[in-house]
Amino acid sequence: MKLMRLGLPGAERPAVRSDDGTTYDLGALTEDITGAFLAADGIERTREALQHGRLRPLSTTGVRVGPPVARPAAVVCIGQNYAAHAAESGGAPPAEPIVFFKHPNTVVGPHDDVVLPESSGCTDWEVELAVVLGRRASRLGSTTEAFDHIAGYVVGNDLSERNWQLERSGGQWSKGKCAPGFNPLGPWLVAAEDIGDVQALPLRSWVNGQLRQDSTTADMIFGVAHLVWQLSWFMTLEAGDVINTGTPEGVALSGRFPYLSPGDVVETEIAGLGRQRQQVVGTQLEAAR
Repeated sequence: MKLMRLGLPGAERPAVRSDDGTTYDLGALTEDITGAFLAADGIERTREALQHGRLRPLSTTGVRVGPPVARPAAVVCIGQNYAAHAAESGGAPPAEPIVFFKHPNTVVGPHDDVVLPESSGCTDWEVELAVVLGRRASRLGSTTEAFDHIAGYVVGNDLSERNWQLERSGGQWSKGKCAPGFNPLGPWLVAAEDIGDVQALPLRSWVNGQLRQDSTTADMIFGVAHLVWQLSWFMTLEAGDVINTGTPEGVALSGRFPYLSPGDVVETEIAGLGRQRQQVVGTQLEAAR
């Protein structure tokens, strides 16, 4: 079962895709897929409505796919969380999770254009497993308990302007992470119980059809449950919050590949969670003219 949101930015409507590929309107259950909906047993109610045939089929032809969760209050990100990526970045594996934030308004649809920041010469791609919280998580007692607070999983692309992130950082990374549209999310939010071993998911990225990243979540230094558990001791996570859990090796920062330029096409994919495709266009300054 896959939750999704369809329509123009700011006017998306909630939907669900069943296992047979049919898409249904979720408007009978909720106005949108929000943290409040997830916290109110939204996934369970959606599953029950599907099983009892209470939802109306919906055509998706020619309709934009939006991010599958509306207005997350926080996008919490983990840096250098894959052993091979930490090595290609020139650093030792971190002893503690590296945490930074993206502005929630960076979250856009999985196929929306990437508009380069003006003066950007170092915009990079990062395929990531994103976790969506389904319940408030605060000072959790164990990593096992952490799984009870996860609504589901989604493909994310943690786009990064490396010069702003590293050279103009002032000691933190968020400057290079928060340009408009720098967190494509989707196409679906897949319920946690529909994913087998979350630490054995293949994830890949391509630029212009050429494979860049090819790894699995088994290379994570800190696993999903550990991240949710530990973060809950430093902050209160709310339903609908998104955690980007880090990226594997194969990014432009490695020096092996060029950074993104107008005309490039970026694709990211995680097994069972779907595939994204973004066209890189101009710069924000050019787009405003």
